[in-house]
Amino acid sequence: MILTKEQQAILDGEKGETLAKVMKTLVMYGDAFEAEKLVPITSRYNHLVTSFGLKVMSPVYDLMQQLLDAGVASEQQFSVDPRPIDKNVPANFLQNLVFSKFMYTKQDFYEGQLEKLGLMDKNAFTCTCYMDEVGNKPKKGDILSWAESSAVVYANSVLGARCNRNSGIIDIMGSIVGYVPYFGLLTDAGRKATWVVKVQTTQKPEAQLLGSAIGMKVMEDVPYVVGLDKWIGTELDDAACAYLKDFGAATASNGAVGLYHIANLTPEAVELGESLVAEGAREYIIDDAELERVKANYPVIWKNPDAAPKLCFVGCPHLSLEQLKEWTVNIETELQKNQQKKITIPTVFTAAPAVLDAFTKTEYAARLKATGVITSYICPLMYMNNPLCKKMPVITSSNKLRTYTSARYYTDAEILNAITGGKNR
Repeated sequence: MILTKEQQAILDGEKGETLAKVMKTLVMYGDAFEAEKLVPITSRYNHLVTSFGLKVMSPVYDLMQQLLDAGVASEQQFSVDPRPIDKNVPANFLQNLVFSKFMYTKQDFYEGQLEKLGLMDKNAFTCTCYMDEVGNKPKKGDILSWAESSAVVYANSVLGARCNRNSGIIDIMGSIVGYVPYFGLLTDAGRKATWVVKVQTTQKPEAQLLGSAIGMKVMEDVPYVVGLDKWIGTELDDAACAYLKDFGAATASNGAVGLYHIANLTPEAVELGESLVAEGAREYIIDDAELERVKANYPVIWKNPDAAPKLCFVGCPHLSLEQLKEWTVNIETELQKNQQKKITIPTVFTAAPAVLDAFTKTEYAARLKATGVITSYICPLMYMNNPLCKKMPVITSSNKLRTYTSARYYTDAEILNAITGGKNR
């Protein structure tokens, strides 16, 4: 790897031993992927994936403390993934005991470290940092050092920024020195599509289901999706961005997609068109039957497959303000149709603290609360990442949550029917 004089000086220890170790880490990381150089990070803010104060993560706290003791702070302020617990989310005595006494015992301590290192705001905890309300929205062409998979794929695809699927801790290392290795999705060649996906459904495909199908097919490759603009339009409005947020999260978790192009919609596809498709790209056709096949093959890992759901999570990744409003109206309509006053399954909608704050200022907040739905800022995945929750029959419309936990996937329409007492539940 070719380093500039400034980068080499940092590696040689001219700015201290700790910063030299950080630079060495990034150089080794780049060497592993045959990066030719380091390039400057250009985004205003960073985003870190490690947000949870698990007791077993002592090496992380030790590393962070070494940085703080050496006076090494992030070149950028940053947002972080969601907090793992919220007392407003339903949990029994044993679950609360596990959360507070055995799992997340270092949460307050770790958040204190993050604040000293450069946290944007004490409530900057969300996987959707790019929401307008949160304020960490990169510009087209910005170079990032992010690690959260659903945020990386959104930034690359919908915003046209450039970021690899970095690991946790690598994200803060890049932010500290201000550089990242130049390879993969940072390069023009790495952003070429090696798959052409043709959407030939007879109705608008479920975002999470379509993303899942593509992710499992192309894995870490870049897909160029044709035909989706028929269903979600050619403008990146609130509805299209919310759709692509959920779609992208499914491609990134059910596969390892870090970038997708949507013909006539996403920035690079609009600008460069089919020139983004690499020579020899493979083809994948998605019709109604293919989506049904994918969904039918999801495993059900509940102890009792016929158990009645005890909890429902919606919002992984976190919901947008417009999604919260839309869900409110839909739930009210279905409750009235089903002659119910409140939801019939305990349900939690998750969103960024800043989005929830904005939501409370609308008329919809009181209306949603009246239906019995709980709103929270937590990460549903972290909530369920323990043996007690694994035994619970939990339902979700998130393909990411389905992939990483024992939660069972249903489409938005099926979730809506289930939680409002519909006859087909």
